[in-house]
Amino acid sequence: MYRVDAAVAVALIVLTACASSAAAGDGRRVEEGGGGEVTNDGRALVVNGTRRMLFSGEMHYTRSTPEMWPKLIANARKGGLDVIQTYVFWNVHEPVQGQYNFEGRYDLVKFIREIQAQGLYVSLRIGPFIEAEWKYGGFPFWLHDVPNITFRTDNEPFKQHMQRFVTQIVSMMKQEGLYYPQGGPIIISQVENEYQMVEPAFGSGGPRYVRWAAEMAVGLQTGVPWMMCKQNDAPDPIINTCNGLICGETFVGPNSPSKPALWTENWTTRYPIYGNDTKLRSTEDIAFAVALFIARKKGSFVSYYMYHGGTNFGRFASSYVTTSYYDGAPLDEYGKYFKESQGMLEGFTYNSN
Repeated sequence: MYRVDAAVAVALIVLTACASSAAAGDGRRVEEGGGGEVTNDGRALVVNGTRRMLFSGEMHYTRSTPEMWPKLIANARKGGLDVIQTYVFWNVHEPVQGQYNFEGRYDLVKFIREIQAQGLYVSLRIGPFIEAEWKYGGFPFWLHDVPNITFRTDNEPFKQHMQRFVTQIVSMMKQEGLYYPQGGPIIISQVENEYQMVEPAFGSGGPRYVRWAAEMAVGLQTGVPWMMCKQNDAPDPIINTCNGLICGETFVGPNSPSKPALWTENWTTRYPIYGNDTKLRSTEDIAFAVALFIARKKGSFVSYYMYHGGTNFGRFASSYVTTSYYDGAPLDEYGKYFKESQGMLEGFTYNSN
């Protein structure tokens, strides 16, 4: 019989060793390996010829300021992370069709370069639909007025605009030399986001759209793997990944023996909603979930969502979400470790029920 307790104990030892070596600066960082190859096999992402156990944390450049980025990233590295993961926000970058904005809080290149300067990798979730409790799911409002458009399905007007934006972002990353084979920090990218949740509503157009999005992304030739989260039918070579609280239990696993088990969103808490009580997730619950994912699913990549939630500036947050986003994450709204700024509060433990 499979002994979860013994397997988890082993995984916890591995987690402790990984955290210790990260804090010590053991040469696992970008500056010592940039310019190599990123592939994957059935066990892990393979960076410059080496299978990697990677721990990531989500931070959104739009929810903080450029002045905060160095300290946020430094604290994330101090916490033992290897990777910073972020969405790309279409509606802030193209608020008016054909007019782009990559300045200030929206300076994606500057954010990625700061991550690279501090020796961490990047997981870039281009989408362009992102959800993220963000206005219109990240879509610009002008997209709604495109004639004959239907979002997120096998619809030519939508696919044309989606491909144009994704290509714009990928071309910018290439021009700046930010993909790992170019010497940059980006080791993996994501196209679409949690589409499986709505795919049946589009009938036969849903699967066709998934295949198109995969082919479009791979055709951009970034030199690094692509993934789709919550997409069990992600076509090869796209890696299907898990989002949730207990992926060690809920993840069906990679849909191909050539794909590793990746957890793109390990929810560290619940985002605050107006009128609702704050719900915190205990450190012990998160640690057990990670260990179980590694032990039971042979997981090799875990990204904490969020590691730093930050601030919903302006009117870009979904209408029900508070100004502080994921303030119970490891780094609070101001970039301090949660237990340092607010004391150790009793956690909210989730279960599988």
